[in-house]
Amino acid sequence: MRVITLKPGREGPVRAGHPWIFSGAIAAGLEGAEPGEPVRVLAANGRFLAGGYCNPRTPIAVRLLTSADEPVDAALVRRLDEAFALRREVLGGGLEAYRVVNGEGDRLPGIVVDRYGEFVVCQFLTAGAARLAPAVVSAIEERLQPRGIFERSEGAVRTEEGLPGARGVLAGAEPPLRLTIEEEGARFVVDLHHGQKTGFYLDQRETRRRLGPLAAQRRVLNAFAYTGAFAIVAARAGAREVVSVDTSRPALEVGESAWTENGLDPAVGRFVVADVFDFLRAGDDRWDVIVLDPPPFVRRRRDLEPGLRGYKDVNLQAFRRLVPGGWLVTSSCSQHLSRAAFREVVAAAAADAGRPAEVVAEWGHPPDHPTALAHPEGEYLKVLLLRA
Repeated sequence: MRVITLKPGREGPVRAGHPWIFSGAIAAGLEGAEPGEPVRVLAANGRFLAGGYCNPRTPIAVRLLTSADEPVDAALVRRLDEAFALRREVLGGGLEAYRVVNGEGDRLPGIVVDRYGEFVVCQFLTAGAARLAPAVVSAIEERLQPRGIFERSEGAVRTEEGLPGARGVLAGAEPPLRLTIEEEGARFVVDLHHGQKTGFYLDQRETRRRLGPLAAQRRVLNAFAYTGAFAIVAARAGAREVVSVDTSRPALEVGESAWTENGLDPAVGRFVVADVFDFLRAGDDRWDVIVLDPPPFVRRRRDLEPGLRGYKDVNLQAFRRLVPGGWLVTSSCSQHLSRAAFREVVAAAAADAGRPAEVVAEWGHPPDHPTALAHPEGEYLKVLLLRA
């Protein structure tokens, strides 16, 4: 394999287990490399450090899979088996939809694999991941035996890596346009072909679990509703009214379909096509429970300042619309916003609204979304449960 040599004193993060090497840490070896090419990484003194793949066109020049001196393909198969075993151990049986591989969290950078019942959806987000895709698909076929494997490799990371978007069947049957999954008795309709992420927010399972007990006999606002999963959980728990707001009419139509599949009373739920910021500012309705699960307002580091303004504004408006003693479940999925910074901006919103609030609980990724201890960048999801 191609040899990458680091500059003196730059091996610390690699030894600690960080999965990325930035171009500025590299002394030699990138010249003439092909995107996705396997590499061996050496310290400045020539000692072996790790193996992975490179892309000389991106700031993250090397992504690591192994600390052993071995072929990357061999490391890949072992990492996949470790990922499959982890899910069996921490999830047990009975869960239809879950994350099978979580990129850097499973030491498989650029590779995301989600399971939805009989179908598996893959994302190969980097040049190295795309090169390894056939081996990943083969391992999934052999070990998970799904009815079909579908690819949804799209987004900003692919663009930065110099890759076009890719969508289509990789093996077996094509999934239906709409697929129904079950989670703790609730039925959710998923669009695997065009929905957000791979079709559903699997990472918010813990939030759905905690929301039910808060919703009984209460008015619930589900903001940035997407396909209405939180609304369905609230209604099944006995909420007396649930309003779901999103700018996407197609996503809300999927939510309405799921509402019907769950046999829920049409009079209890409303699906409103609107901008959440405008909806919260308009009128004077008060809610017992508000759920905020916005898109990432901070997609890049340079977006931090405007993103913070967005988080503060939407939480400020939510605090103003809560009844005394009301519950706010507020989230951020922005990788570049730390948990401490998120708490600070929500606290500032509560202060400006004149609504002192208690943090009753906070959480992040469920067990099928592990993160590497040495890779804080992987900890993107932050959720606060607040009583105002």
